[in-house]
Amino acid sequence: MSAFESRTSPRSYRVVLFLLSIVIVGLLGGAWYLWPRFEREPPQIQVTPDSEVLGRAPIEIVVSDRGAGLKSVTATLSSGSSEHTLASEQYDQPVGEKKITVALSSKLAGIKEGPAVLRVSARDRSWWNVFNGNETVLEKKFTIDITPPTLELIADDRYVNFGGVAVIVYKPSADTATSGVRIGDYFFPGYGGQIKDKPDHFIVFFAHPYNLPADAKAALVATDKAGNTREMRLVYELKNVKYRKSTIAIPDSFIQSKVAPLLNDVGARQGSPKEIFLQVNKRLRKENEDRIAAITKKSTPSILWKGAFSQLSNSKVEANFADARTYTYNNETIDNAYHLGYDLSVTRNYPVEAANSGAVAFVGDLGIYGNTVILDHGLGLFTLYSHLSSIDVKVGDPVKQLQIIGKTGETGLAAGDHLHYGVYLHGVAILPVEWWDQKWINDNIQPKLEGHSGEAIARSQESERITARKKRR
Repeated sequence: MSAFESRTSPRSYRVVLFLLSIVIVGLLGGAWYLWPRFEREPPQIQVTPDSEVLGRAPIEIVVSDRGAGLKSVTATLSSGSSEHTLASEQYDQPVGEKKITVALSSKLAGIKEGPAVLRVSARDRSWWNVFNGNETVLEKKFTIDITPPTLELIADDRYVNFGGVAVIVYKPSADTATSGVRIGDYFFPGYGGQIKDKPDHFIVFFAHPYNLPADAKAALVATDKAGNTREMRLVYELKNVKYRKSTIAIPDSFIQSKVAPLLNDVGARQGSPKEIFLQVNKRLRKENEDRIAAITKKSTPSILWKGAFSQLSNSKVEANFADARTYTYNNETIDNAYHLGYDLSVTRNYPVEAANSGAVAFVGDLGIYGNTVILDHGLGLFTLYSHLSSIDVKVGDPVKQLQIIGKTGETGLAAGDHLHYGVYLHGVAILPVEWWDQKWINDNIQPKLEGHSGEAIARSQESERITARKKRR
């Protein structure tokens, strides 16, 4: 027996083991608690836009840390021998993510155009690195450009129909990244390479939409890669187009036979007749129109059509574009909507012709519009054919003018067999009748495509007016 064994009782030995266990558990618990404090993953930094050029447009700096959280963020911009602080923030509490938007337009005073360096530093609250934390430093070289692009207006339109289309030709400077016409919340992009012998000229078709006020102002806009923007206000006389107003009484029989079947939710069909109608005419109509807008914003960047568009042969216009309709049920006004096209009546299951050459952009069921075909005619111009009983084309097919694409019907929210015909420009429903008019196309579009200047077009149009007056005499 050893001396230790002789002096240590079994009970004392157990006490020692117990105390040792407590120490070990305490050390492990402390390590478990403290170890995350020493995490080594540095913060992440992202700068938007990801461009090599900085201008007056804002930049967004997003800094995140998935570990101990952010402690500080600093951003500076160095140009030549000067350094400008864009942001400097300290956080008393851990921050998982921080977004900092810097309006460069207010920070660029005194900064010259040319090379510059953006430096973003972010530090977290980790105890790593002798309690100094992990640091990420992002340095990015840019070119400062605060000069907006230039615009030269070559040809425009002096008169525009309310709800109709205008066409302008312009020349943007070579540094332009995007350009077009903005009016209200709508933007109509311009296209290059379409003007005869003028590869640096752009053409844009834009609308004064039916649902904007008459005094809405259109502007030609050009933006470069640095986000610098130049605007030129467009001046034209808006010709009033009187759109009809009508009141339509909705009977129970129509709701049950035509409206309710359009609801895919069986539960929604159990509502009152008024609720069923509103589900379709308000909610489903908006969904369908949003879908049409999305389809008609993606166009072929070249002209696919030629000459005037054709009205469906032997057809009669029964309902006009932008009719303001008021719907009543049991003599109560329950809803309002615009009719965004022409209703063309013919005989039952009449062959539907393509109004002009183009490519099939959409084929399928479109809710209140029923079986529908949408044709892309290029440069943002589309035609829509709805309520069809049958369809004879598929997406991607090229079509020729007057080619049969289907037959009329009464699918969707149609009270009888007819064709709903619509014309869209970059997602906006526009006045169809202009495109049926060869003279309108000859006066407003063709000379511009052939490269004539605005002065030459104006002289030609004035000469035609004088000739017409003489003939009337």
